[in-house]
Amino acid sequence: MTLVDLLGGVILVALMAYALLAGADFGAGIWDLFASGPRKEGQRQLIEHAIGPIWEANHVWLILVVVVLFTGFPAAFSAISVTLFAPLVLLLIGIVLRGAAFTFRAYDERGDLVQRRWGALFSAASVLAPFLLGLLVGALASGRLRVNPAGLPRSSALDAFTPFTFATGLLACAVFAFLAATYLTVEAEGELREDFRRRALIAGVAVFATAALALFLSSDEAPRVFSGLTQHGLSIVLHLATAAAALGAFAALLRRRPRLARACAAGQVVLIVLGWAASQYPYLVVPDVTLASAASPLKTQVALLIALAIGAATLFPSLYLLFRVFKGERPLALSDKEPPRRG
Repeated sequence: MTLVDLLGGVILVALMAYALLAGADFGAGIWDLFASGPRKEGQRQLIEHAIGPIWEANHVWLILVVVVLFTGFPAAFSAISVTLFAPLVLLLIGIVLRGAAFTFRAYDERGDLVQRRWGALFSAASVLAPFLLGLLVGALASGRLRVNPAGLPRSSALDAFTPFTFATGLLACAVFAFLAATYLTVEAEGELREDFRRRALIAGVAVFATAALALFLSSDEAPRVFSGLTQHGLSIVLHLATAAAALGAFAALLRRRPRLARACAAGQVVLIVLGWAASQYPYLVVPDVTLASAASPLKTQVALLIALAIGAATLFPSLYLLFRVFKGERPLALSDKEPPRRG
């Protein structure tokens, strides 16, 4: 394994962590939009209680991806930021609006019109952001974004937006909604747990449907990914492992074993991200930018890895402490309690 592959692995691990943590927060926002029934307010309170203390920390993984890409693979950073400028800006706007709306809703008077408007903005941004993330992943994998060696576009960004990329956007929304609902079955109790258990089962079906649609469309619109997913020996192993994790999550949900379902759902998401990365390796932007062609000089790679090692010594203990404090014990039922507000 080369230093270039090692830095690529750092990006992959950071993307997995972002999917598992921030993805669940995005999915919780999707369920906030679809809160319904006699326990609608209880569902929203549970969502606030679950994501309120830790949600901002999850973006550290996206920041890490950007920093490693900018420093370790500047040509790829240039190609992605120039060719996909518009959807990237929309993604950032969605993330910022989501955070602002979540904060203003938490501190506004409960039940008034203004708070409901902030809640609607929070929910809408929670749908927009994962859809754009999936759209960007599909565009990078499609092979329709052509760039020159300097990272400047040789084709319009609109060329990459096809039914396949829209399918990957829907897949991201479905995956995050499934992950969030499964996580929330652990956070909830009583009837609220049943509400989110049913939502997790529905979202799991949506994941299967959107994944099948994306795979079908990739045969014509992203042939590199389709080949990687269907013709490599490793792809069969990943498919079987992903299917096993998905079936395990469904079985655990049906048997009302939420913690096992959470572990299986997290494993499924990790395997989905890993399968996507393996299918387009060694390309960062198919078919013009590879890890090797976009890499920075060797001295920069070494310095970056040293900085990452030093940063990890601070980051991981801090995150452990954060999750230990706020997620280390089972939260109390929310039937008669206000959700903790973000400070």
